[in-house]
Amino acid sequence: MKQRQLGRTGPKVSALGLGCLSFGGMFGPTTEAESLRTLDAAWDAGITFLDTANRYGEGVSETFIGKWLKQSGKRPHIATKAAFSDDPARRIDNRPEHLRAELERSLKRLGTDHVTLFYAHRHDPLVPAEDLAGTMQRLVEEGKILGYGLSEIGPYTLERCHAVHPVMAVQNEYSLWTRTPELGLIQRCAQLGVAFVPFSPLARGAFGTPMTDPATFQPKEFRTRIPRFHPENWPNNRAKLDAFHAFAQGRGFTPAALALAWLLDRGVHILPIPGTRTAEHLRAWAMAPEIDLDDHDRNEIDRLLPIGWAWGDRYDDLQAQTVERYS
Repeated sequence: MKQRQLGRTGPKVSALGLGCLSFGGMFGPTTEAESLRTLDAAWDAGITFLDTANRYGEGVSETFIGKWLKQSGKRPHIATKAAFSDDPARRIDNRPEHLRAELERSLKRLGTDHVTLFYAHRHDPLVPAEDLAGTMQRLVEEGKILGYGLSEIGPYTLERCHAVHPVMAVQNEYSLWTRTPELGLIQRCAQLGVAFVPFSPLARGAFGTPMTDPATFQPKEFRTRIPRFHPENWPNNRAKLDAFHAFAQGRGFTPAALALAWLLDRGVHILPIPGTRTAEHLRAWAMAPEIDLDDHDRNEIDRLLPIGWAWGDRYDDLQAQTVERYS
């Protein structure tokens, strides 16, 4: 697996990370044994960067990773996140006491005394960005984290935080069907020496093989709330996706691998974190860093999936409330 640097001063990690959201059951039921097999497959594929959060299954994802670390003796670089709160009056909490307490709980579940990267899962509008960066700086100085990151933020929050203490990574949704970060955030990360970590790089299964089918979603599954999968939008999205899938297969690639190769081709500071519940799905895209796109590939992908092609929003109104807008 090729390597990329996690920020200007961070370590080198695998060009692809593994997003561990689905270990917590976000996209359907899973088991501890299946999650451990997926972690084994990721390590065997050369993936040395795992991304999780305290909210993924309310600690389940971190617990599975902690058990795998103990059993395997492996030492990947781990990123985790915190900020969401159970307080209905304050959905996002960046106060130092909250972030510190949540980090300590994450470290306990993971069975370690530090992590490589700790994100503010969202920016709390009640806490100035400079104060958030100060909290993270103290955690770095105490050795609890090697560096810190920000998630679902705008370029202005990145600049304010980075001026206090360098940001290691920014994690926002980015894929062939979500292009918003191109409106300045990816460029600003490159200028500042900050890694950009696309989450949901496979469009929540839309680039999977087989392609995700909204008709199979469980009633309370997360994706049922996403407008792009709703009946008024999905047939139009499916038609575009079918054409991309056919192109990928004609080139001898899985659609997932080609979608990830497109992301990797966008900049050397970009480190996608595709997620999966199974080792089989992981093997369908793990070779993406070995794919070198040529101008024909880039032009054809742009023709098939031009900017703004997706019908519907990536979040519903409630989900979007915690995301910073900058377009």
